Amino acid sequence: MSPETHLHLMAANTSSISVRHLGGDRLQIETRGHAFRTDQPVEDGGDDTAPTPTELFLSGLAACVAFYAQRFLRRHGLATDGLAVTCNYAWAQNPTRIGEIELTVDAPSLPSTRMEAFSRVIEHCTVHNTLQQPPQVRFHVRPVKVAAASVVV
Repeated sequence: MSPETHLHLMAANTSSISVRHLGGDRLQIETRGHAFRTDQPVEDGGDDTAPTPTELFLSGLAACVAFYAQRFLRRHGLATDGLAVTCNYAWAQNPTRIGEIELTVDAPSLPSTRMEAFSRVIEHCTVHNTLQQPPQVRFHVRPVKVAAASVVV
């Protein structure tokens, strides 16, 4: 597939996601005019009002796989009814991270003759490709500039 016809999951002008603190462990995420939130479970000090950032990360992978799966099915004239992706995961330590991810794709209309091609397609979704070839991540910390208080004599 040439770069010109490559399947992109993000709009060409998408280059920024902003996150701001709402209080407690709640965060507001905004991108392309969409807003959603994260929180932590009660047992971890949050209010459990939304998924955790880790759950959103894993949800992004599962949704990416589901997107590629439905595109494959539709492109080959197959029904998308019943298409579902389940993501199971296990934690690892030192450092704390996700150590194992297992994705199960239910594709009831997929004939066995298309299984290999289907698997190749879903295994190359953008999020999975990113995990396979991690990007360079750089952190920039900007101190908040506090306005100087005026002194009244």
